[in-house]
Amino acid sequence: MDNFEQRWIETEAMLKERFGKLPDMEGILFLIGINELGQLPRRKFSKEQKQDLMHIGVCTLLTQHGFYEFAGRDEDGWPHFKEIEPVPVRGLEQQELMLKECVINYFE
Repeated sequence: MDNFEQRWIETEAMLKERFGKLPDMEGILFLIGINELGQLPRRKFSKEQKQDLMHIGVCTLLTQHGFYEFAGRDEDGWPHFKEIEPVPVRGLEQQELMLKECVINYFE
């Protein structure tokens, strides 16, 4: 097993232990978004806010590769990002691998 696979397994194990079940990639992005929002958790987020939180998660992860940079927070405290360069169009498998690597780095 290579280093990437082992690190991903360890990240999944940590997430499962912390949350009682293993979230899928959308769930992981949502959790990162909530963490980056940095506010006390609310009981309910609207569907649009959940999508925004996943977007925050994606942008946060993609800052690792220089595709986005943190641009600041709005008056409600929500983080915003500026696109530095477009994410290259890749196959679904390559995109997932890049996101997984970013998730591993985020939680390490």
